[in-house]
Amino acid sequence: MDYFIWDFDPVLASFKHIRIHWYGAMFALALLSNYVFMHWVYARELGSTEDVDRLLWYCVGGAVIGARLGHILFYNPGYYFTQPLKIFAIWEGGLASHGGVFGVLIALYIYQRKAPFDYWWILDRAAIAGSLSGSLVRIGNFFNSEIVGIATDIPWAVIFQRIDTVPRHPVQLYEAISYAGIFVFLLYLYKKNRTFDLHGQLCAWFMILIFSSRFILEFYKVSLVNYDSDFWLSAGQILSIPYIIIGMFILYRSKKAI
Repeated sequence: MDYFIWDFDPVLASFKHIRIHWYGAMFALALLSNYVFMHWVYARELGSTEDVDRLLWYCVGGAVIGARLGHILFYNPGYYFTQPLKIFAIWEGGLASHGGVFGVLIALYIYQRKAPFDYWWILDRAAIAGSLSGSLVRIGNFFNSEIVGIATDIPWAVIFQRIDTVPRHPVQLYEAISYAGIFVFLLYLYKKNRTFDLHGQLCAWFMILIFSSRFILEFYKVSLVNYDSDFWLSAGQILSIPYIIIGMFILYRSKKAI
């Protein structure tokens, strides 16, 4: 059987000693999409967009710091504890989505303390933007031939030639499509609500759907760490469970508040 061969150069552009990777470009596009969407939300609901710039910086800081710390603590602590200077080498890769979400949650809490709305208001809107961001970042992973799937003989399997010649599940695209679908669903719920009183519902659905998708698709991924190889759940699945439970609790709480 002829499989699709992926041998895409992960470097988008090079300027002397500076290299811009497709992953970095997609990450930047994700941030831009967040900015554009929240700009639209602020104009639609608050009548002013002057605070969106401050929001963007809080989100960038929370996402990057949280994602980096998550990768260090949950995926390769031994390496970074023996080489602490590598903690700051973000350009070499190593960002964990679970940590990124946690970092954004903290950053948004700090941000909203000086804003004219409560924590749930910003969480619901950020959840929509975050779903689209997750989709774009996974496309970046596909360009980089990273976070690959397990071997398979399905017709749509992909051979990531920069890794090996084994046909694999294009699990990055599975996640990208899933997150894009969640984005459409959350945007539908948001536009359907005429009062803007969501009470955390979108945040709850974000956590339930995003991390349920992540939990299921982890079965089709090559493990990123060695210490979970003898356990039937991967590190990514274990880390997803608390988010799913918290999402269910928030959804229950929000339904009672309506």
